[in-house]
Amino acid sequence: MQVSKDSTYRLSNFLGFPSAVDERDACGVGFIAQINHTSSRKIVSSALNALECMEHRGGCSSDGQSGDGSGITTNIPWDLLSYSYPDIKCFDRSSLAIAMIFIAPENIDYVKALFEWVLPQYKLNILYWRLVPINSSVLGKNAADNEPYIVQCIVNGSNIESHKLESILYIVRKKIEKVVSNTSSEVYRQFYVCSFSSKLITYKGMVRSETLSKYYLDLQEDNFVSSFAIYHRRFSTNTMPKWSLAQPMRLIAHNGEINTLMGNLNWTKSREPLFQDGFWQNYSDELVPITNLFNSDSANLDSVVELLIQSGKDPEEALMILIPEAYNNQPFIKSSPEIRDFYEFHGNLQEPWDGPALVVFSDGNKVGATLDRNGLRPARYSVTTDGLITLSSEVGITCTDSNNIMHKGRLGPGQMISVDLINSLILENMIIKKAVAKKLPYGLWLSKYKVHLDNQSHNNLDENNYLSYISRLHTAYGYSNEDVELVIEHMASSAKEPTFCMGDDIPLSVLSTKPQIVYSYFKQRFAQVTNPAIDPLRESLVMSLVTNLGPKFNYLEPNEIMARSITINSPVINDKELKLISKSIFNVLFIKTYFKLEKSLDSFDEKIVLICKECVEAINKGTSIIVLTDRMESFDKDSIFIPPLLVVGAVHHYLIKNGLRDKVSLIVETGQCWNTHHFACLIGYGASAVCPYLAFATVSNWWQNSKTQKLMTNGKLPKIDLQKSQENYRKAIEKGLLKILSKMGICLISSYHGAQIFEILGLGRDIVDLCFLNTTSRLSGISFKELFKQSLLNYKSSVVPELPKKLPNLGYVQYRPGAEYHVNNPEMSKTLHKSVRNSDPSLYNRYKDLLQNRNPSNLRDLLEISSEKDPININNVQSTESILHTFCTGGMSLGALSRETHETLAIAMNRMGGKSNSGEGGEDLVRFKPIQDIDVEGVSKSFPHIKGLNYNDLASSAIKQIASGRFGVTPEYLVNAKQLEIKIAQGAKPGEGGQLPGKKVSPYIATLRNCKPGVTLISPPPHHDIYSIEDLAQLIFDLHQINPNAKISVKLVASVGIGTIAAGVVKGNADIIQVSGHDGGTGASPLSSIKHAGVPWELGLTEVHQTLVENDLRNNITLRVDGGLRTGRDIVLAAIMGAQEFGFGTIAMIATGCVMARICHTNNCPVGVATQRQDLRNRYPGIPGDLVNFFTYMAEEVREILATLGYQSLQEIVGLTSLLKFNKHSLVKTNNLDLGIILNYKDSNKLLKSYDGVHSNGLVLDDIILKDSNIINAINSQLNFTTNLSVLNVDRSVGARISGFISKKYGEKSFQGSLQINFSGTAGQSFGSFICNGMYLNLVGDANDYVGKGMNGGEIIVSPQPQYKKQASDFVIIGNTCLYGATGGYLFVNGQAGERFAVRNSSAEAIIEGVGDHACEYMTGGLIVVLGVAGRNIAAGMTGGLAYFLDESEDFVDKVNLEIVRVQRVLTKESEDQLLHLIELYEIKTKSLKARDILDNWEYYRVRFWQIVPPSEENTPLTNVDFSSYAGIIK
Repeated sequence: MQVSKDSTYRLSNFLGFPSAVDERDACGVGFIAQINHTSSRKIVSSALNALECMEHRGGCSSDGQSGDGSGITTNIPWDLLSYSYPDIKCFDRSSLAIAMIFIAPENIDYVKALFEWVLPQYKLNILYWRLVPINSSVLGKNAADNEPYIVQCIVNGSNIESHKLESILYIVRKKIEKVVSNTSSEVYRQFYVCSFSSKLITYKGMVRSETLSKYYLDLQEDNFVSSFAIYHRRFSTNTMPKWSLAQPMRLIAHNGEINTLMGNLNWTKSREPLFQDGFWQNYSDELVPITNLFNSDSANLDSVVELLIQSGKDPEEALMILIPEAYNNQPFIKSSPEIRDFYEFHGNLQEPWDGPALVVFSDGNKVGATLDRNGLRPARYSVTTDGLITLSSEVGITCTDSNNIMHKGRLGPGQMISVDLINSLILENMIIKKAVAKKLPYGLWLSKYKVHLDNQSHNNLDENNYLSYISRLHTAYGYSNEDVELVIEHMASSAKEPTFCMGDDIPLSVLSTKPQIVYSYFKQRFAQVTNPAIDPLRESLVMSLVTNLGPKFNYLEPNEIMARSITINSPVINDKELKLISKSIFNVLFIKTYFKLEKSLDSFDEKIVLICKECVEAINKGTSIIVLTDRMESFDKDSIFIPPLLVVGAVHHYLIKNGLRDKVSLIVETGQCWNTHHFACLIGYGASAVCPYLAFATVSNWWQNSKTQKLMTNGKLPKIDLQKSQENYRKAIEKGLLKILSKMGICLISSYHGAQIFEILGLGRDIVDLCFLNTTSRLSGISFKELFKQSLLNYKSSVVPELPKKLPNLGYVQYRPGAEYHVNNPEMSKTLHKSVRNSDPSLYNRYKDLLQNRNPSNLRDLLEISSEKDPININNVQSTESILHTFCTGGMSLGALSRETHETLAIAMNRMGGKSNSGEGGEDLVRFKPIQDIDVEGVSKSFPHIKGLNYNDLASSAIKQIASGRFGVTPEYLVNAKQLEIKIAQGAKPGEGGQLPGKKVSPYIATLRNCKPGVTLISPPPHHDIYSIEDLAQLIFDLHQINPNAKISVKLVASVGIGTIAAGVVKGNADIIQVSGHDGGTGASPLSSIKHAGVPWELGLTEVHQTLVENDLRNNITLRVDGGLRTGRDIVLAAIMGAQEFGFGTIAMIATGCVMARICHTNNCPVGVATQRQDLRNRYPGIPGDLVNFFTYMAEEVREILATLGYQSLQEIVGLTSLLKFNKHSLVKTNNLDLGIILNYKDSNKLLKSYDGVHSNGLVLDDIILKDSNIINAINSQLNFTTNLSVLNVDRSVGARISGFISKKYGEKSFQGSLQINFSGTAGQSFGSFICNGMYLNLVGDANDYVGKGMNGGEIIVSPQPQYKKQASDFVIIGNTCLYGATGGYLFVNGQAGERFAVRNSSAEAIIEGVGDHACEYMTGGLIVVLGVAGRNIAAGMTGGLAYFLDESEDFVDKVNLEIVRVQRVLTKESEDQLLHLIELYEIKTKSLKARDILDNWEYYRVRFWQIVPPSEENTPLTNVDFSSYAGIIK
């Protein structure tokens, strides 16, 4: 449903719609089905038991009893209902249906009357109204406060043809919903139909798993039977109780998140006129709206699935259309081109609903499940010999007879499984897809009507008056010298985006006094916690920029003409390609977006509306592609162009409103588009393709320049021709687009198209309502008239008689005197250096004045602090020491920083009682003990590089970070932390991974990170064990296990919706949430990420604090903030907005000597702060005392402000927003900024209690083991110990607490004892995580995700039950992301694993008999042997270690990502011995029949092994015959 402009305007502090911002969730989900049997009670009871076994995957409200939601969908229990209503037996059951309804008690008569009025219109008769038996006493307070009245309406449809009944019920429900919505919004708000069907029924609510059957008494009845059941346990990051959002929905149960939701909703709205024809032409009014902006992503996906199924499509086909697999280069479908044809045909008509998703579905005839294209959710299944099929997010949750299992498997990326309940068939992935794809001749249609346009060469421009002409264009369209030289020219020469460092420290665009173009007011949104970012570098096989041009059609009834389209390789096109498109198969119209200036004209809006109307007229005349162009035939000083982003956004929404959007594709031809962010904005607001003619001309101009040619000749630039430079530029833009898509977790440009995944900072509502409808815009700001005025001034600067020789350098990137203001400027830095080195408070005051007496740069600069209380004596204010305890340094890794800087920060923070943060690079073990060998000059033999030491100084970082790369994360590292920080995102580049250039990976850094010296290190964008909120909860659980005394913090970056994410983090049992602003520093990042992602911490912190207060979660957490904090005033402001602790990054570095050279990424820091070069590190000037001085001055400033305000402590002002007032600075650009989003909250201070505890995991299996005096004695005396135990899926992180106990006592490698623990059953997540030397875990059974995560030593063996030894090679017995971040030990698995096996393994050795996609990704060391099947994208980003894969099907090489590694046979005697000995050990440990066969037939199998060799391992005896002691033995 498209919300009107007026409605948008009334939402004065618009955060975005709940579906796009608030309603995020994850969960556990599954189904059970039985074929070849009648319906049974066993199915229902097994589903309820499974639900209870996944309680840990769900969330609870603040009362601890109200669940985020759980539910079950089954066949309709007619036996149960006929017991109450015997007359039902008189009817044919196939003609009966039942509605399950939530309603407020006071509205029941209204709803009954409505049903009785509507149903007869569709030949339906109401038989009975049934009040559903419930037990409300089991509800928690929050659920009880929102409990609906629950009734069932039983109807008879015997006058309707049976095959039409479900569709009529669908239309009737839609009609009733529409009537209620249009007549009474209050009734509609509390009205919800859970299901209305003749085949299935849904029981659900805001209850915990175990409560569901206690609440719904029907579920306890023996005659409640079914042939299938879908079940779902919800973990929502929106904690407001909403019974309707519990799942299953009507046809699906969804574990995941739809990242493209706003685009999907807009495009669905645009297709409504198409869908109203054909099948639904008699019900066109009832059909719409199909979706609803105010519903969750799951509810909206369910609505579209429902439309497709009720239109006659099978559930499998519907989900293949909406959630397609990554079919390019997919080995499974090479022999089935019809599947590819199906996807290509529908790819032009329906954009994917993209995001991590396990979707379980049923229409009552079939039940099944499908997984997203990247396999980002677990889905394990088993099939028994008696026809019982179970699929779930976890194994071990159903009571299946362990003696009759026929198969154990998993869904891989994009795969599907289905059970045909009518015909008693189990349908596997390829059978399903072949059957669907062969229904129609899609391939024939595509070959007949589809046109593919390949990339064309670029125009060669002559030089007649070219230089002066292009300079005018640059000026007119807003280019600066930095845009040309730092961005465009860099991309043209290197095919990469420019890399920069140190974050963004210039004013927000709306606060800047310098000209800014419209794009700069948009901030890209990104994935964090509820869904993962995608890895565009290593997992690009699931991503695509392929774009389809042309009108769309009603694919509910497909025909050959719908294949008519033009396909281009990417949305970035050049002049020749645009010309070919304009002469191809569609009518194309060019519409000018510039106009003659008139004196009376003072705004763009009228001209924009005229263009919108011109587009409508063109479409009605048959135009299928509209090119919006600002290209002038010659430069015209009397004309001005409309910023292209305004035009395309306005036209896009205007056409949606008028029901015409799907009839046309929009192409933008513009001079004002040159970097990746510009392209992303244009595409995100509706452009199918962009022709950046001026950017391409700029590349040509650069290449033709004599200076460029000289640099190429001298070898200082790559020697390339003009065509190559143009292609480089395009390639850089395309790579950048993929990165922007990936940071939001989106794989396809077609899903990003029109999705408007941005937040606006500083544009007025008139602009937003016309051009960017429904985009989050919380600050209001510049109006159309103000924007026109600024644009006109900028344009007029291009028409002066004589332009400067060079474009102006406005200093947006690098500091320049007289250009854009940078907070971190030389004067500020020098003043601070003098202050701390000379212990001079007066210089600190000077530093403070420089930061406060200036034009506004941040939102907080627009705020004043005022109190009605009288000032108090400063002696009555909390001490400096206690304030210092709230200070922390940011997560800056050893590697990004020099050893001197990193250790100085840690020592200083420990000295003053604050906390330093290790960052993601690990720490030297020597730092974990106090420094006591100090001479009179403050120098230590252990730390000779640090000056100014005191006795008992400690260099250990109190906060130790766990980032996606898991560098240096060992048990000893974890147990020596006071806090463990999970770095979800980084302020300077949210949604992206870290990177450490190879030149900074010295031998010392490589040792700490378990990698190879000189090799660039990249952290994956996602944590591979955090694909959802329940995954984050599991990692928090893991860390509480290994170090129960450490607080667990989660680092988030400010973005709209962060409050709801934070609520989920609190429910995940974190102790601290850190909110980072967009302006944080970084050692290396793409420039566009630094500039265009994230929002100010003032917005994020306020949202988090208020959301947690409103949901009664605030007192369960400590809130920390960081991002550009520099003064005591900043601290006080942050406290008022909700912060209790405060983080400092860049400013702490400056205090210890950083001079802001902004070359951190080059390893050439001139003062040794951010380099590994010893010659530069010798220049390091800092001592711990400098940082102590700085923070002491800041704490004293805080005390002075508190005394002036009349408060004794920071805690007294936390959440006291009444102290804030808007300081109405006279801004250059607008006076329409609205900070109500910060100011308009009630004081919450009195509701707060200071939280300082550590959350517990409760009693766990490791605790029970450690209560055994025999094992404690074995640990203390380093003896051997053996025990046997049963294990269940609810026993998670088994072994981690024992490892922590040992590591704390003995360190990493010193324990000499042996603990042999034998388990039987099904282990929960993270089995054997972080185990250390001396621990031997043997599991007979199955395990879930994350087996061996972070293991550092010892051994894990997983084997099937003895009766399944023969099938072991074909059984999946462990889950996804096993051995992630392992730093040692052995893992032997007699069976298969899921996706992402051994990601970031650095030292462990493992053998397994089958793996999924992405195995050995980012490996830096260790040894992996795979004796069976393997998925795609093997060894992507692998820089160290070795891997051996047995290739019996001769298809292995095509599955390897060869970007870094090479593949070869086993060439040397050393490598043969290595492989053979490990297989022998594996066979002894597991009794694997596969291993025995290989050993017995070694000569046959040896030649079928491939060895994967990264560059760092190339010249060793294991990989190179020339280095072998047995050269020539193996050929």
